[in-house]
Amino acid sequence: MTQNQKKTRKRKSPRKNNYFTKIHEDAIIKYAITDDRGIRTELYVELIGPAFDELVDKIVYTYKFNTLPNIDYLKDDCKLWLITILDKYDPERKSKAFSYFSVITKNWFIHKVKQNSKRLKRDVQYEDLNGEEVNEILVAYNTYEKDRERKEFWMHLFAEVDKWENLKLKENERKVLDAIRILFNSIEEIEIFNKKAIYLYMREITGLNTKQIVNNLNKIRKKYRNFRVEWEKGKI
Repeated sequence: MTQNQKKTRKRKSPRKNNYFTKIHEDAIIKYAITDDRGIRTELYVELIGPAFDELVDKIVYTYKFNTLPNIDYLKDDCKLWLITILDKYDPERKSKAFSYFSVITKNWFIHKVKQNSKRLKRDVQYEDLNGEEVNEILVAYNTYEKDRERKEFWMHLFAEVDKWENLKLKENERKVLDAIRILFNSIEEIEIFNKKAIYLYMREITGLNTKQIVNNLNKIRKKYRNFRVEWEKGKI
């Protein structure tokens, strides 16, 4: 492969989330505002159900909930729970359905993890373990907790960034925000080695120069700092 081919490959447009699109967002809104059971059934079977299947699978994979016992049963149970609260979604809150149901799904599985942890603590007889084994268990648990907290922070940040889309933004500020969201959604599919690479991607996505990107990023950083403060205070 030539150097030019490698560069072309790296600059390939990132793939977007195509299992939960505006079509699915609109279907959920229609479901929530109608009382017609026939319409609801059609919307769920054709659009909402398949989107929920993908959503649950990806949440389970991303947060490693697949280590839970009986995970296939739990995934089906979670989907049933999503059906029961589907008509509770309120589009007037300006929270996208994807973010709303992603957070609910994640929290549902976190609750199951806590339930499972309590059960394991009851089952484990610590008096049969030596000091080294107990230490290994504690280290593994603390590592899991830190990893979970970090992923939870990013999940809430993604949801917060989606809300910023509804703010009154200038054209260039909106372009930069859209670029950030694209990079967030494609983080596992693109190669980012350093700060220069990030600016390169953002220039290609927005069509702006580096100075314009930096100026608008500074405005968005203020929103991020406010979010971080609220997060650290436990208000989010």
